[in-house]
Amino acid sequence: MQFIDLAAQQNRIRDKIEANIQAVLDHGKYIMGPEIKTLESRLAEYVGVKHAIGCASGTDALLMALLACRIGPGDAVFTTPFTFIATAEVISLLGAVPVFVDIDSESFNIDPAKLDLAIQAVKNNDPMIYPIPCANLNTNVPRRSSTSKDENGHPLPITPKGVIGVDIFGLPADYERIGSVAQEHDLFVIEDAAQSFGAQLNGTKACSFGNIACTSFFPAKPLGCYGDGGMCFTDDDELSTVMESLRVHGKGDHKYDNVRIGINGRLDSLQAGILLAKFDIFPEEIELRQQVANRYATLLGPFSPIKVPSVPPGATSAWAQYSVLATDEPQRTELQNNLKEAGIPTAIYYPQPLHLQSAFSSLGYKKGDFPISEDCAWRIFSLPMHPYLTAEEQKNIAEVISNSDE
Repeated sequence: MQFIDLAAQQNRIRDKIEANIQAVLDHGKYIMGPEIKTLESRLAEYVGVKHAIGCASGTDALLMALLACRIGPGDAVFTTPFTFIATAEVISLLGAVPVFVDIDSESFNIDPAKLDLAIQAVKNNDPMIYPIPCANLNTNVPRRSSTSKDENGHPLPITPKGVIGVDIFGLPADYERIGSVAQEHDLFVIEDAAQSFGAQLNGTKACSFGNIACTSFFPAKPLGCYGDGGMCFTDDDELSTVMESLRVHGKGDHKYDNVRIGINGRLDSLQAGILLAKFDIFPEEIELRQQVANRYATLLGPFSPIKVPSVPPGATSAWAQYSVLATDEPQRTELQNNLKEAGIPTAIYYPQPLHLQSAFSSLGYKKGDFPISEDCAWRIFSLPMHPYLTAEEQKNIAEVISNSDE
C-alpha cells in the first residue's frame, strides 16, 4: 500500500505529461517559457484572484511574500509552531523574529484568540499576557543585517508587522477571525496554503485569503509537480509587480536592470508543463479526496481508539494528509507498529513543534508554552491519503486500528 500513490495518478495522464514535456523540449524555453504564464492564468482563475506568480518552491513563495511586505530586522511575524519549519524559517532568514501562537485543538490551525493575546504581549513586552520570545534576539540563523540595539547593546523591542496563517493538512485557517485581529493591530496577513490548494472556506477558495497567499507544488502536495515548485497569489497589483521582480533577482525593465535585492526563484517550464497536465484532473481528485476522507470518518467512528479529524461547517479540506490523534504517545507507537506489520505506511506531521527545535532555541521558548501544539505532536500520526485509495484498503486500515484496541 502506498502512503501517497503518485503512480496511479501518472498512469491516468502519462500521455498528456509526456506531450507537455515534449513541447518544452521542442521550443527550448526552459526558463520562464510560455507554460509559466498559462499555468499562472489558469490557477489564478481557479482560485479567484487577479495575480498568480510562479516560483521555485513553496519556501521561496513565502520568502517572496515577506520581502514584498518589507519584513526585516526588528519586525515580528506571528505564526503557528505546529507546521513545517519553512513557515518560520523564512521569517528568521530576513532577520525578523517569529512569534509563535498555539493552535486550536480541533482544526490544528492557529487560534485567533491566542493570536490577539500574543500581539498584545509583544506590544507591551509582557510575557505574562502570552509567551513571547526572550529579549535576546541574537539568533544563530543567517540574517541580512544585525538587529537594532540601544546604547547599551541590548536588542530593541520587536515590532508586530504581520501574521502567517497555516492551512495545516489542507484545512484553511479561520481567516475571518485572523483578518479581524490583524486589521485591529494594523498587520498584514499571509496565507501559507502549501497544503491546501483546492480547499474552500465559506465558498472562497484557499490561496485567496490575506494580502498574499503562498502554495507549494512539492510532489506530495494535492497539486504537485515532479520536483520543487510554488506560487504566490494576490489581488494587489503592486505586490504582484514586486514579487514578479523578486523572483528574478529583483529585475526592473530587463534582467540587467536590478531595482531591488531579490532571489533566483523562478518556476521551471518543465514543471509548469507537468502541473498543467495534472491540473486537468485536479478538481476530480479533490472530490475523490473527499470520498476517501468520508470513508475514513465512517470506518474510524466514535468507537475507534483514535480521534479522527473534523472539518467545520462551510469548509472543505484538500486533505493533504489524513491525520488522527492517538490517546497518548505509547498508543501511537503501538498503532504505527501494528499498521507497519500489516504493510500499511504511516507518517508523523509533526513530531516536534518549532518552538522546541534547536534552530529556534535562541527565542527562549520552553516546553509548556504552547500545550496544545505539544500535545498534538506527541499523539498525532497520518494514515495513507490520496485520491486512489480504495475502499478495501481503507477497510484493512480500519481493521488493524480497531484490533489494536482489543
